[in-house]
Amino acid sequence: MASQGKRVVISGASGLLGRQLLKEFVNSGWSATGLAFSRAAGNLQKVDLRDLAAVQGLLSETRPDVVVHAAAERRPDVVEKNADATEALNVTATRQLAEECASRGIYLVYVSTDYVFDGTQPPYKPDAKPNPLNSYGKSKLAGEDVVRGTSNLRSCILRVPVLYGAVETLEESAVTVLAKNVLSGKAGSKVNHVQRRYPTHVSDVSAICRGLAQHATATGNSAQHATATGNSAQHATATATGNSDSSCDVYHWSGKEMMTKYDIAVTIAEAFGLAKDHLVADTSVDPNAVPRPHDCQLDCSAVLTLGLDAATPFNEGIKDALAPFITK
Repeated sequence: MASQGKRVVISGASGLLGRQLLKEFVNSGWSATGLAFSRAAGNLQKVDLRDLAAVQGLLSETRPDVVVHAAAERRPDVVEKNADATEALNVTATRQLAEECASRGIYLVYVSTDYVFDGTQPPYKPDAKPNPLNSYGKSKLAGEDVVRGTSNLRSCILRVPVLYGAVETLEESAVTVLAKNVLSGKAGSKVNHVQRRYPTHVSDVSAICRGLAQHATATGNSAQHATATGNSAQHATATATGNSDSSCDVYHWSGKEMMTKYDIAVTIAEAFGLAKDHLVADTSVDPNAVPRPHDCQLDCSAVLTLGLDAATPFNEGIKDALAPFITK
């Protein structure tokens, strides 16, 4: 599909996913504007998404065809301690952005999370009933509800699991940070071996996101399209709530390999030929920890029906991501 002349605005462009989204769209011929706030630098525009006037000015200036909303407070432990700040970014800013996109005819891609599910009945299809266990999942579900409930908005929701890729620090991803356990060499280094995760490379998510945006701007995201992709239930929800001029498809994308954090740490060690005997599979459950779902495997078939696919093998992706941090 031709993308010449199309414009996209990407929020959260200083983050792990946002940086890759910017590269993906630019490399595919889009005119892309990246937004950031606390870490705005280089070519990124500093915009506070909580400031309605700033958002309006930015959209008037850039006149995008698509907005990819990737900015969010995504750290569950931080969210639990900062409810008001999380609400302002994950919900209120999303509402303002959705309403502005609707009034300007801009297609919105809202990046959400597998944490909207409780992890008890995988795999989850896009129309599965959400039941978030923690405040982070609840805030992202509230953002989804805002998008779905905005009149005259053409949009989609893309749910993804834990991400990794070209991190700036090991701590930037819950996946790459496990390299610290490997590198410590400390005997008895416990790593969670209970919760099942599906680590997904940001390059794969970015490719799918760009594909969805390109498909939507080519087809107009019609009601027929929603039915054809297996998301008729989501489209019907928008219609049933009175938003007959709105359409919101829901999609999932995820890596295919199920791994616990212990599995991830062992794979990291093996990828670099490092010692792993000091790693201990921890099957205990901390009753005081922020609750996390056990297994949120996502059914990604709706994306595949569009002819989109991107899957980086974990052992290859993690080696590329950690190469700058691990020297033998």
